[in-house]
Amino acid sequence: MVNVFGIELRRCEAIDLNAWMKPLKIGITGVRGVVGETFTPEVAVGFSQAFGTYLDGGRILVCRDTRPSGPMVRAAVIAGLLASGCEVIDLGIAPTPSLQLAIRWLEADGGIAITAGHNPSQWNALKFVRGDGLYLNPTQAEELLDIFHQGEFAKAAWDKIQPAIRREDPIDHHIELLKSIFDVEAIRKSRPRVAVDCCNGACSRLIPRWLKEIGCEVLAINDDPGATFPHAPEPKPETMAQLSAVVKAGRADIGFAHDADGERLGIVTELGQALSEELTLVLAARIRLEQLPGTVVTNVSTTSALDRVAALHGGTVVRTQVGQTYISEGLIELNGVLGGEGSGGVTVPELHLTHDSAAAVGLILEGLARSGTPVSKLVQDLPRLTMLKHNLQVEPNRLYSVLQNFRIAIERDELTYDLTDGIKVVLPQGWIHVRASNTESIIRVIVEAEETTAAQHLLDWVRDRIGK
Repeated sequence: MVNVFGIELRRCEAIDLNAWMKPLKIGITGVRGVVGETFTPEVAVGFSQAFGTYLDGGRILVCRDTRPSGPMVRAAVIAGLLASGCEVIDLGIAPTPSLQLAIRWLEADGGIAITAGHNPSQWNALKFVRGDGLYLNPTQAEELLDIFHQGEFAKAAWDKIQPAIRREDPIDHHIELLKSIFDVEAIRKSRPRVAVDCCNGACSRLIPRWLKEIGCEVLAINDDPGATFPHAPEPKPETMAQLSAVVKAGRADIGFAHDADGERLGIVTELGQALSEELTLVLAARIRLEQLPGTVVTNVSTTSALDRVAALHGGTVVRTQVGQTYISEGLIELNGVLGGEGSGGVTVPELHLTHDSAAAVGLILEGLARSGTPVSKLVQDLPRLTMLKHNLQVEPNRLYSVLQNFRIAIERDELTYDLTDGIKVVLPQGWIHVRASNTESIIRVIVEAEETTAAQHLLDWVRDRIGK
């Protein structure tokens, strides 16, 4: 196995290279792909057997989001876990953070969340959770992948297979934990009117209830877990037009948009302005650091507006590789007060060391209640930078060569660079970051500068050197 720029290239005869030309992604976050192409029942069964073998049996929690392939994948996952001798507890449709929090409550050894998160409906994925409720770290993910490729799985005898599936609902437990860490009374006294778009995903079962429990007047749209996604389940300005309209028509104090499994959060101000997903963490950090100065852990792709906010409020920012696993490990190592990424993921350590959009909602509403300041005013005071993001579709077997060619180009320009994750270059007019996606077969290009013109020049500069 070769690891370059965060890309793992495995030499293994068991891999069908023709299949890898289609979008199947295997990494520390799990395995994902397009259903009916590379993400098949065989893949789901095999990885579930591998996970059951890796954990040596034990009690495993399973949840899913609402995409149409969910029931099929659930059946395959449960079959694989039962075949490897596991006890399975089915949590049904539930956000991934609800499963992660339920690990300790139900005394489980691990869990599998069946969800492709922000990806479109045709995608699905398995996310593997270990016994402390966190995702597998890189070493553990590598061990799991070794078991999968070897194909030597534990096999339970016919009379040792669990005869019935136990079912539990983790939503009440999740809400009780949320209520224990936020100033619920302050929120209730402010009586906020909150619009929410659950994208008919797993948060449909959590977020409206959570908001009502803390005294909010809720204007909910797309909160039917039996319906299809009304738009792409990635909470960013392009998908928040309907929510913006509801905020303005309903005179809401704020609007929240969620992805399919409760990890990412988008925000609409009371004026109907849909904010960049980058500003979710920046706003959360401002609120958090005003109460508790300390270290914020984020990744190398996240806006540098976060550093400026931290400096103004007595905090520091530490940057890691992209991915929840690295944020979680950084929070543990540094005793951080907040974690998150520019994708809209926010981690509140008192609840759990994982991204949770319900916790981000609680933190932001608590901050608004305590300050008495409209969210538009808080956002207005944040640093204003221009970030541009560009995705390049690349065949999996070309990811390394594209990055290598870009590295050669910037070395030719005699520029210094950071290899924490992909390649990051800081220039006088701003910074650029080029890396392979953890979840799709694409190269992600991110640039940030003070002005839009400068950011566009940076993007053009990168594309010239990548050749795309």
